[in-house]
Amino acid sequence: MITVMIIGLLATIALPAFKRAQENASNSRYAADLHVASSAFEEYAISNRGYPSDTTPGVVPTGMAAYLAKMRWSKQTALGGLWDWDYQVFGVKAGVSVYRPSADMVQMQRLDALLDNGNLSTGNFRSRPDGFISIIEP
Repeated sequence: MITVMIIGLLATIALPAFKRAQENASNSRYAADLHVASSAFEEYAISNRGYPSDTTPGVVPTGMAAYLAKMRWSKQTALGGLWDWDYQVFGVKAGVSVYRPSADMVQMQRLDALLDNGNLSTGNFRSRPDGFISIIEP
């Protein structure tokens, strides 16, 4: 009986640490993919003298397939939800978004602290309808 209690106590201690480690891994993966995507759109804009048109979530913008070859744009992000290219919407000229992520607000705020200023209302990473946007050009 004591052994079962000790195992239960250890599990109670270990589960939150495991969840936090999983969250940190998801946030790091998302941040790395976001960097690749943002760089791809900036490279496209330099090469083509402008950004591609806005698309729906999960759809690779026209002309971007080669630029986004290093990531899985059409697949779910590390936070759940889909990648989304936002051009001249949500009050910004250009940004990369995650549309309908499954991550909770606490995780998103921690991600914002990793990427930006920790405030999802301001800065270059912020809330948008049905998701969160990383602003490339305001």
